[in-house]
Amino acid sequence: MSEAKPAPAHTDPTDPTEMVAAVVTASRVLVAVSARSLAAVEETLTVPQFRMLVVLEAGGPVNLSRLAEHLAVNPSTAMRMADRLIAAGTMERTSDPADRRAAKLALTPAGQRVVHQVTRRRHQEITGIVQAMPVERRGAMVEALQAFADAAGEPQIDPDAYGGLLLPGWS
Repeated sequence: MSEAKPAPAHTDPTDPTEMVAAVVTASRVLVAVSARSLAAVEETLTVPQFRMLVVLEAGGPVNLSRLAEHLAVNPSTAMRMADRLIAAGTMERTSDPADRRAAKLALTPAGQRVVHQVTRRRHQEITGIVQAMPVERRGAMVEALQAFADAAGEPQIDPDAYGGLLLPGWS
């Protein structure tokens, strides 16, 4: 990791240019961390496929159209992803007890293991990055990231709610 640079002087807080550049740069770091974590556990799994597994892990079995909606993809795209994950043994189709004509998609135990292993690796790498940051800058980062998530409509994760367990992945 490179040495931390001092924060640039802020010229105009109403101009989003600096903030956008910082968020894009941080997103590159987070995507790289996610990709490395995923590749270390399961080389053939793509980031969108992993996201599908995380959605199922967080929300439980769901029908295909609801899953596609949650992922913001077309049902045909979700179906292709699901077929690949079913073939890989990380996901399964089950019949819906409420409607025998409908099917639900669910994680298999192998899929749960993948989600937990990748999340554990990602958590470890992000912890290392945060620990490399100057302590006096961490509080400001937490506040900024919380404001960013709030503006995007993403619910905050309560770090104390998990009793030392890993925080959940993408949902």
